[in-house]
Amino acid sequence: MKIRSVTDPLFKSYGRVVDGYNVDGIMAALADTPLPENTAYVPLEPALQNAEGAEALGEALFGGMPFQFGYCNGHNTKLNCLEYHRDSEFNLGTEDFILLLAKMDDIEDGKLDTAKVEAFRVPAGVLVEVYATALHYAPCHTDPAKGFHVLVALPLNTNTDFRPAPGPNAKDAWLWARNKWLLAHPESSEAKAGAAAVLTGVNIDIANDL
Repeated sequence: MKIRSVTDPLFKSYGRVVDGYNVDGIMAALADTPLPENTAYVPLEPALQNAEGAEALGEALFGGMPFQFGYCNGHNTKLNCLEYHRDSEFNLGTEDFILLLAKMDDIEDGKLDTAKVEAFRVPAGVLVEVYATALHYAPCHTDPAKGFHVLVALPLNTNTDFRPAPGPNAKDAWLWARNKWLLAHPESSEAKAGAAAVLTGVNIDIANDL
């Protein structure tokens, strides 16, 4: 798989680089969060929420709406799933990391072919917005020795426990948590746990592309 930079014009279909904000305090707090051997996601981390400059940044990114600063840290090279929210997500890493992304309008007849997925490298210290129309999931590392520490900024309570009763629309079955619609690959642990297995094609692994 070709891994492009977020400065590549192709990234404009998925998100944008966000500049002008001082993220030093958040970077320092993020570097102190745990780094597991696999991946770990925490929706709201007090150390990030209370970091120097966090309140001003969150208010600016979400226009005054309640927000949460959490993290996804660890080591990963596989796609496994894609998800979307009803809003943008913002990411920032203490190390370079890679995002595997697809477009919502690539979903056809309730399925998405993983051949549509693109890979983008985000340099350390660069804040990016991933649009609501961009399907995404856990970051991938660029260096297995370093792993990744990645800020995940979202509206408050996103990705927290919420499993509604089945709805009348087929995509209601994708709602896996609060404000989290999940498309799983059949090989993933999420599919084995009951997530909708609607990704077709290869479960992408970029280990040999790094």
